[in-house]
Amino acid sequence: QVQLVEPGGGLAQAGGSLRLSCAASVRTFDSFGMGWFRQAPGKEREPVAAISWSGGRLYYADAVKGRFTISRDNAKNTVELQMNSLNPEDTSVYLCAANRWGVAGAAMAEYDYWGQGTQVTVSS
Repeated sequence: QVQLVEPGGGLAQAGGSLRLSCAASVRTFDSFGMGWFRQAPGKEREPVAAISWSGGRLYYADAVKGRFTISRDNAKNTVELQMNSLNPEDTSVYLCAANRWGVAGAAMAEYDYWGQGTQVTVSS
C-alpha cells in the first residue's frame, strides 16, 4: 500500500507562483511513475503533469506547458510541481498519483494510488 500526502497548496494571485509537494510512504518509490491531476468543481479530473520513475520522461498538459515543472527526488520520496504564471483557470483541487508501471502516464486508469488532494486558488 502506498500513501500519498500533499501538504501545501494555497492561494495565489494571477501571475504568481505556488509549489506543490507530494510525499510517498513506500520503500520502492524510485520504481513508481508519478503524476499530478486536477479537478475543478463540476469538471472532470484532468492530467496536469507526470514523471517517469527515473525522471527521464515527462508529460505536461497543453494548458500548463511552459508554466509548470514537475520534478522528483527519489532519495526523499517526493514529487513536486512548480507552478508559475498562474491564472484563475488553474484554480482546482490538485491530486498526486502513483503508478506501479513507472511511466509518465497521462491517463487516470494508469494510476494505482491517489492522494487526498490539495486546494489551489488563483485570484484575478
